[in-house]
Amino acid sequence: MMERITARKNPLLQQVRKLLSSRKEREITGLFVADGTKLLAEAVKWWPGLETVILSDGVEADVPDHVRVVSVPKDVMESISPMQTPQGALFLCRLPKKAAFTPKPGMLLLDGIQDPGNLGTILRTADALEIPVALLEGCADPYGHKVVRASMGAVFRTPVVQTTWSEAQAACLKAGIPIAVTALSDRAEDIRSAPLGTMAVVIGSEGQGVRKEILDNAQAELIIPMNPNCESLNAAIAAAIVMWQMKI
Repeated sequence: MMERITARKNPLLQQVRKLLSSRKEREITGLFVADGTKLLAEAVKWWPGLETVILSDGVEADVPDHVRVVSVPKDVMESISPMQTPQGALFLCRLPKKAAFTPKPGMLLLDGIQDPGNLGTILRTADALEIPVALLEGCADPYGHKVVRASMGAVFRTPVVQTTWSEAQAACLKAGIPIAVTALSDRAEDIRSAPLGTMAVVIGSEGQGVRKEILDNAQAELIIPMNPNCESLNAAIAAAIVMWQMKI
């Protein structure tokens, strides 16, 4: 049976606000929040940890019987939604257990990708191309609502692996997988001639690039050929090009 909440200070709605604004709160409670009916459909299909669904008046959704469903007036939804124009659905999911890092040839390592839109887009592209991805230190929370939205549900379909540079480096070394970095350097090899499918490739943030510690310990440097008048590529675009090159 659907519950009805009208008070903006209801404990559930207060919890939603905290989860949307705080990574620490998500880690403490083991919950995260996503928004929108399309993402909800993805969660219903792929995510066993769907716990609570909040629907605005007039919005319907098919959810499993065990999921708590709450209806709220439109003005209350507007008060808790992270969107300027709410799509009428918010839902709480249980965070997954930490996935173990397993080095694989033809994988991507993300270093310090802090922009949620970039991170979500990379995860979406990796899901589409079936490229393994691991997040190193300094990345945005993959279960923040902006990342989940930008991933278009990829976080529900593909486990998000989070690890450290030291762990990834040691595991790749043990597995015999060379680590390459994308870098604007005279020593860098054109990605079109590099055997990307045998490597673990590190993509850094737009502002800082790949950390010096990683640059100093990588076995190869790679560059995406482009117009010399162009300073750089968006991190998500660079990642997409590298992943596509891994597939061919």
